[in-house]
Amino acid sequence: MPTLDRQDNVFVLDLGDGENRFHPDWIASVHAALDEVEKADGPRALVTAATGKFYSNGLDLEWLFAHADQHQNYVISVHELLARMLSLPVITVAALQGHTFAAGAMFSLAHDFRVMRADRGYWCLPEADINIPFTPGMSALIQSRLTPQSAHTAMLTAHRYAGGDAQTAGIVDRAVDEDAVRATAIEIAQAQAGKAGDTLGTIKARMYAPALATLRDSANPLG
Repeated sequence: MPTLDRQDNVFVLDLGDGENRFHPDWIASVHAALDEVEKADGPRALVTAATGKFYSNGLDLEWLFAHADQHQNYVISVHELLARMLSLPVITVAALQGHTFAAGAMFSLAHDFRVMRADRGYWCLPEADINIPFTPGMSALIQSRLTPQSAHTAMLTAHRYAGGDAQTAGIVDRAVDEDAVRATAIEIAQAQAGKAGDTLGTIKARMYAPALATLRDSANPLG
């Protein structure tokens, strides 16, 4: 389960050491950590990271198939998490040390910056291959954070981006050696920690207003 630590002005949220799928309990734990970050005073920023092979493998499909009657509420909860991260009033940096797939990739896009391991691991939106269409909210998020061409390729072809390719496509900001991923993310976050607060939150809310409105449309989350 996710755990939160603090290094100077940077909160580091470790998402876990497994596949870090979006189980309801995992989502609740991430929200609890974000509550702590938001309530803190003074300069602060957030890095999300993970331990092991995966950053996040996305939706917990096993749980979802076992709780099909909760499908809509589950999707709403995922949208709420993505919207919260996209509009969080602190600078956020995703440290992608391992595979980042599907909703995990979308979660990374909801951060302000991304640092990815250069030599191994993939960033991928596999929905076209696994026959799960993007919800309107997910589409809006992806298209708000990537260039039209990069969004088109990533969404339609399910291309697996290695670190260098992801940086070229503008999906990540930096591709670095494995042992530098988390440290680089913390360095970026630390440099921007003084911007935390209501003004930053307002800037994000206005910058991403259309995507946030679509993500928060609980009346029709599935389109």
